[in-house]
Amino acid sequence: MSFASAIRRTPIPYDSQAGAEVSGSFAALAPELREVLAGAAGCSPYLRGLMTREAEWLETALAQEPSAVLPGLFEALRPLAPPEVRTALRRTKGRVALYVGLVDLAGVWTLEQVTGGLTDFADLSVDIAMKSVLESELRRGRFPGQTEGDLPVAGGMVALAMGKMGARELNYSSDIDLICLFDESRYQEDAYHEVRAGFVKATRRMSALLSDMTGDGYVWRTDLRLRPDPSVTPVCLSMEAAERYYESVGRTWERAAHIKARPAAGDLAAGEAYLDRLRPFIWRRHLDFAAIQDAHDMRLKIKEHKGLHNACELEGRNLKLGPGGIREIEFFTQTRQLIAGGRDPSLRLRGTVPALAQLAARGWVPQGLADEFSGHYRFLREIEHRVQMVEDARTHLLPTSAEGFDRIARMCGEGDTGRFRSQLSERLNAVRRAADSFFAPGVRGAEQPAPEDEPEIVARWRHYPALRSGRAQRIFERLKPDLLARLNAAPRPDEALLAFDGFLAGLPAGVQLFSMFEANPNLRALIVDIASTAPALASYLSRNSQVLDAFIGGSFFEAWPGKIGLATELGQRLDQAADFEQRLDTARRWMKEWHFRIGVHHLRGIVDSAEAGRQYADLAEAVLAALLPAVIENFAGKHGRMPGRGGVTVGMGSLGAGWINSRSDLDLIMIYDAGDAEVSEGPRPLPVATYYSRLTKAILTALTAPTAEGRLYEVDMRLRPSGRQGPVATSLSSFDSYQHAEAWTWEHLALTRARTIAGNPEIADAIETIRLSVLAAPRDAGKILSDVRDMRERLAEAKAQRGPLDVKRGPGGLQDIELLAQAGALLARARARRTAPQLQAAARLGWLSREEAEFLTRTYRLARSVQSVGRLLVDGPLDPRTLGQGAREVLARETGMEDIDALVSELTRRRAGAARIIDAALDRRQFVQEGME
Repeated sequence: MSFASAIRRTPIPYDSQAGAEVSGSFAALAPELREVLAGAAGCSPYLRGLMTREAEWLETALAQEPSAVLPGLFEALRPLAPPEVRTALRRTKGRVALYVGLVDLAGVWTLEQVTGGLTDFADLSVDIAMKSVLESELRRGRFPGQTEGDLPVAGGMVALAMGKMGARELNYSSDIDLICLFDESRYQEDAYHEVRAGFVKATRRMSALLSDMTGDGYVWRTDLRLRPDPSVTPVCLSMEAAERYYESVGRTWERAAHIKARPAAGDLAAGEAYLDRLRPFIWRRHLDFAAIQDAHDMRLKIKEHKGLHNACELEGRNLKLGPGGIREIEFFTQTRQLIAGGRDPSLRLRGTVPALAQLAARGWVPQGLADEFSGHYRFLREIEHRVQMVEDARTHLLPTSAEGFDRIARMCGEGDTGRFRSQLSERLNAVRRAADSFFAPGVRGAEQPAPEDEPEIVARWRHYPALRSGRAQRIFERLKPDLLARLNAAPRPDEALLAFDGFLAGLPAGVQLFSMFEANPNLRALIVDIASTAPALASYLSRNSQVLDAFIGGSFFEAWPGKIGLATELGQRLDQAADFEQRLDTARRWMKEWHFRIGVHHLRGIVDSAEAGRQYADLAEAVLAALLPAVIENFAGKHGRMPGRGGVTVGMGSLGAGWINSRSDLDLIMIYDAGDAEVSEGPRPLPVATYYSRLTKAILTALTAPTAEGRLYEVDMRLRPSGRQGPVATSLSSFDSYQHAEAWTWEHLALTRARTIAGNPEIADAIETIRLSVLAAPRDAGKILSDVRDMRERLAEAKAQRGPLDVKRGPGGLQDIELLAQAGALLARARARRTAPQLQAAARLGWLSREEAEFLTRTYRLARSVQSVGRLLVDGPLDPRTLGQGAREVLARETGMEDIDALVSELTRRRAGAARIIDAALDRRQFVQEGME
C-alpha cells in the first residue's frame, strides 16, 4: 500500500501561503500528497523546515511503501564507523521526524505505529551510540578480560529504556529515560572499580553524543535520573548494586516505573536476566491495594509541584500532567497492574492500551471503562504530538491563544475550532472524573461519631497493632463509618461488632488490608458477613488475611477444579519458586486461599457439608501430590534418589474415606519398597530404613512446620503398624506380613478406610492388593464384636460427650457409627471406605436390617453436617447457649431444621435411636457367626 492510498485525513493549512509555497516545490507528486504536505507545512514551521532541507529524500520516501521507509534509514546506519555516527544519527533523526510527522498527520499510521517507529529509532540510536564510544575502549583493553569481540554485547553494559521508551510509546518530541547498568559478573572482583569508572565515562560520552546540540541538531534529550538514588550514584551502576537498592529501599513509584522497563541497547540478555531477578520487587505476591494510595499521593505531589490542582481551562493546560491528562490514564493502568500483576503474569504488559485491554479481559476493570480510556488515551496522545510538532518543542501545554488552538485543530484536519475544543474538554473531564473516583473514591456510610460518643469497643481499636501506623489509621478512619453501618445492619449488631473486634485485634498489620477494603466494597460486605456468622472463620482471617486476595482475584466463585486440577496448579506454582523454602511458603499461601474459598462457599450455602468435606479432602490430596515430589527432590540432593521403587503416602481415617472438615488433622502412614537396595546412592548415602525414616520426617516437617506463612496441616501417624512404637516409615513387605499376621482388630478396622494419596502407582496397587487380601481373610466374628465393644467402652470413658451439639463423642455419635460401619465392612469383607457404603454392606450381610442401616446413615449425615458447620463457626465446643444468631441461622439452614432447638431435639432423638441399634448389633454374635460360616 502506498502513502497516497493510505491517507485517512488531511491537515488543513493554518498558514495557507506557507503551505502553498512548499506544495509548489513538490509539483511532481500526486495532488493528495501535495495537500498533505501543504497542510503540514502550513501548520508546523518545524516540518516546513525539514521538507525544504530534505526535499529530494522526501520525494523518494513518499514513493515507497510506508512500512519500508524507516527500516531503510536504519539499515544505512549500521555499518558506520564511530567518527561518522554523530552526524549520521542527527541527519537520520530529522528524516525520521519528518516522515513520522507526515504519516501521523495524514492518518497513514496508527498511534501505535507512530510511537513504535520513534521507539525503534531510539533503540537503534542508543545502541549505536553506546557501542561507538565503547569500541576504542575495548580495543585498548580498558575493560579487563574483554576484547573487541565483546562489542556486540557492549562488554556487559545495557541501557534499560524506561517510561514511554520502555513501553514503545515515545511521543514526537520526547526525552528518553534510560537506566544504564553493567554486568559485574563478567569481571574479576579486583577490577570492579576500574570497570565501573570505564562504564561511567562511556555513559557520559554516550549521553553527550545523543543530546548535544550541533549544527545538525540533536538526536535525543537523554535523562538518566530514574536510576537508584541519582543524587549520589554514578550514571552507570553495577546490576548487583541496583538490585540491592531496590530490594532494601525501593519505593512504589520505582516499582511502577519498572513496569515499562525494557532492555533497549547493549547486552540485552543480561538486561532481561536482571529484570527477571528484579521481578519480586516489581510484582508483589499479594494483591497490593496500598499501591492505590501511593499512586494517589504521587498524583497530588505532581499537581502541587506543578500548580495543576485547578487547571481546568483549556488554555495552557498540561495534557500530560494536568487533571484528566495522559498521566492519569497511565497511573490508573499501572496501579491496577501493580495490584494484581504479582498474581497474574498476563497483566505484566508495558504498553498502556494493551495493559488496559488485558485488565478488562481478566476482570480487573470494566470493559467499557477500558475501551473508553483507550480511546481517550489515543486521542490525547495525538493532540500531544501535534502540540510538539509545531516547533519540535518538548512541551505538553495546550496553546494559550485562540490562534494556537486554530493551528492545532487544523493539524487534526478539523476546520471548526469550537467543536475541537468541546471534544477535547469532554475527554479531559471524563478522564478526570474516572481517575478521581478510582484514586480517591471515599467510603460512603454512616456519619462517623465523635470519639467521645464511640462505644468503648470501638474506641479501643486505635490501640490495636493493625492501627499502629499513621497511614493505617488514616485509611481506617475513612473506612470506619461504612464498616460500622454494615455491622449495625447485621441481624445481631452487638454479636457482629464483638466478632469484628476479635478479627481486628488479631491483625498484625493493617495498611494493605485496609487498602483492599477501601477499594472493594464487596470485601467489606464479606468480612461483616463472616464476623456476624462465623467468629472462627473471622479469627482465621485475622491470622491469614492474605487469603482475601483470592476473593478479589476473579475466579473465587468458579466451578471446583477437582483434585487433579488443583495438584496441577500447585505444581506449576512450586516450579516457579526459587528454592525449597519458597516452595514451602508458596504451598502454604496457595492452600490457605483455597481453604478459605471452601469455607466461604460453605458459609454462604454455595456448597453443603458433604461437598465441602469432599473439597477439603481434594485440597489436602492435591497438596500432598504436588508437595511430596518437591520434598523428595530436596532430600535427594543430600542423600540420593529413593532406593528401589520409592514410597507412597497412605491416607487413613477420614482422609482415606475422602471427607474431612475445615480443621481436620491428616491421618497418614508412609510405605516404601526399596527392593534389593541396601543403601541410597548420593553425596551422603543412608541405609534404606534410615533413608525412608528421615524422608518421612522431612515430609512431616514440610507439612507441619510453621514458616513465615504458617503451617499446612497437623499430621497424625498413630495408625501406622505398631502405632507409636513402630517406625515412621514401613517397608511394603513388613506392611504385608504385619497386616496378615500381627495386626490388631483396631488396625484392621482402620485398614477398611486406607487409601493411597500420593506416590508410585505400582506401590499403590500393591498396597490395595494387600488391603483387599486382609479384608477377605476368614475372621472370628465373635472376637471382632468383642473387640469393638471394648474399644467403644474405652472411647466413652476417655472422651465423654460435651453438650448436645458435640456430635462426635458419646453413644450414637460419629465415632460410634463409624466404628460400627468399619466392623460391618470387616464382617462383610467389603472394600468400601466411606461410612454409608460400609453400613449398606453390613445390611447386605444381614447383620443390620436395611431400616437400621438407613437410620444410622441419616443420623451420621446429620451429625456430620453439624460438625462440619461447627468447625467453621466457632473455635471451641459448639454450645447452643453461646451461639450467635448468625451461626444459629447457618446451622439451621445446613441441617434443614427450623431453629437450633429443633436441631438439638432431632439430634437427641436420632442419637438415642442409633445407640440402641449399635447396642443390639454388637450383641448379635450367634447370627453373625452363622452368617460367616
